[in-house]
Order: sequence, then C-alpha cells, then structure tokens
Amino acid sequence: MAALPEIPNLRSRQLGDGLRVVDLRKIAAHDLAPVLAEEAQVWSEQLHWDLAPSVELIDRFVDMQALSGFALLDKHLDKQRLIGYSYFVCDEHKGLIGDLYLLQREHTPERAGLLLSATLETLLREPGIRRAETQLLLLSGQPLLQMPFPRWFKAFPRIFYETNARRAAALPAKHLWNTTIVPWRQTHHQASAWLVAAAYRGHIDSEINDQYRSPGGARKFLTNIVQYPGCGSFFPPASFAAFDGLNAGSNNALSGISLASLVAPGSGHITQLCVSPSHKGSGIGYELLRRSLQALAAHGCQHISLTVTSANHEAVRLYESVGFQRTREFAAWVWETRA
Repeated sequence: MAALPEIPNLRSRQLGDGLRVVDLRKIAAHDLAPVLAEEAQVWSEQLHWDLAPSVELIDRFVDMQALSGFALLDKHLDKQRLIGYSYFVCDEHKGLIGDLYLLQREHTPERAGLLLSATLETLLREPGIRRAETQLLLLSGQPLLQMPFPRWFKAFPRIFYETNARRAAALPAKHLWNTTIVPWRQTHHQASAWLVAAAYRGHIDSEINDQYRSPGGARKFLTNIVQYPGCGSFFPPASFAAFDGLNAGSNNALSGISLASLVAPGSGHITQLCVSPSHKGSGIGYELLRRSLQALAAHGCQHISLTVTSANHEAVRLYESVGFQRTREFAAWVWETRA
C-alpha cells in the first residue's frame, strides 16, 4: 500500500508508532477487502446475517472514491496494513455513522475510540449538521476509554433478540374484534408513515431516531426498509397491515403494521412492529407479529431476529412472551449539538 496523506485539520491522535487515521477516499478497495471479509464472517456467525449486499455497496463506493469516512492504518516494518474503517453519510441536519469495524485481533478500546473520534470530528463539522446517530452492533457492547464529545452524547441500551422458527410456528392465533389484517402493500406506505409518527410521539425511540418524529421522516425510514439492503431484503409475504373494520378499504384507519426482511438464507428479521396508540393492549401487535413469524418460518427461516430498546418494557414483554431470547446487548448512540 502506498503512503497515504492524513486528513487536513484532523486533530492528531497517535497511539504508538505507525498508527494513522486517513481519508477513506484515499483507500483502494482491495486494501479494505480483508477487513470487510472478516466483518461479514462475524455478522454471519454471531447474528446469522448475510452482510454481502452491504459489503458490495461499500466496496463499490470505495472503489469510486465516493464514500466519506476513515481507515485506520498500522505501519510495521515499512509496511502499512489497513486494520479498521468507518463511514458516514449526511442527511439534511443529521449525520449517520453507517459502520465502524476493526479486525478482531487488532481491536482495542483505544483504537476504536481513535476511529470514532476522527469520524465524529469530521461529521460534526459538516455545514448544518446538528446531530449524529449510530447503532453499531459489533462495537457498542465493547468499552471505550472515553466517549468522544461527551457533553453532547447520549446512549440508549438496546437488545438483539432471536427466536427459533419452530417455536414461532406453534404460536396460537388471537381473535381480534372488528379488525382486518391483510398483506402490507406499497399503497399502505403513506398511511404507515402517519401511523409510525403517531405511535412514536413522545416515545424513547424518537430520541434514538428522529425520523420517527414526523410523517415525512417516517416515510423516509420506511423507504429505507423497503428499498435498501441495510435491514436485509424486504420480504412482502411476511409483512402485514391491520385495519379497523371488516375490510381494508380506503376509508378504514390503519391500526398496525409488521414489516419483515430476509437477512440471510434461512434468517429473517422483523424490521418494524408498530401499533396505533388507540389500539395498544388490543392484541393487534401480537397477531401481526405472529403472522410475520409464521410466514418467515414457512419460507424456511430457521433464525428470526429483531431489535428493541431496553426501556420499551411493553415491547420487551411481548417479544419474550412469544419466545424471543436475548443474544446481544448493544446501544444506540446519539450526539446532538443543539435541540
């Protein structure tokens, strides 16, 4: 690997001879490939998740020198090795740290903190950026010596749950009074955005993801689920919508949705389960979830996962009651420079 320039204006953080943080746009895709390959293997082994679609996108944008982020290089005996990377994207006033990963044999809290600090220093200097968000399942369960920008920082504990598809297939149906459940369609997108915004108004998850705070933001959130590979490949046969009344006509109010994706051969993921505030406790959430789980099981999924905020006690009770088990604890990290 050729010598690479350090980022201009980046505050220096050296951890011994040879460690440098450099602009990801100066990195060749083939130098990043061993790190991405190990990360994909870890996701597969620990989370039953196929990271290949995301890796392909990262590789393509790195090759185009179009992905904002950083690489951590270690120079030893006149040779430089890439041992970790991060990337971020900006969306209006907000920055999203899409990923941060270090080779397992090279991972230390100091090195993770160095890479995270470099990412945040650059991201929060971007014009108009007032907020940064990230959920790093492989990193946030590990300690850092010091969280960058602590005065702006909040952490929200979350849980990664998994269940066995055989147990899901045996869940009993719940009779719902005056409610119709149908397959979720793209025509339900707008009504679903309004439902998400109403369901999360004042909810702790709207602190984690500010897209929940408005129908417009929720519309973008749902588009990301349905059209992009970050949460797997959207799977319509396991996605459902609940409507008031005995039909799903345009005059009937949407009361709940359950959206699902395929994240690997034999693995499904519940990407969103949401019920209208006026229908909490009605059993709609359980029945939507049951149908999604059984559809995933019927498709051949052996592992089904979801994530939930620890403080969302009602949801935690529901998921554990149907057989989900905690397999990983992580956190959503938020930096907000001003309200």
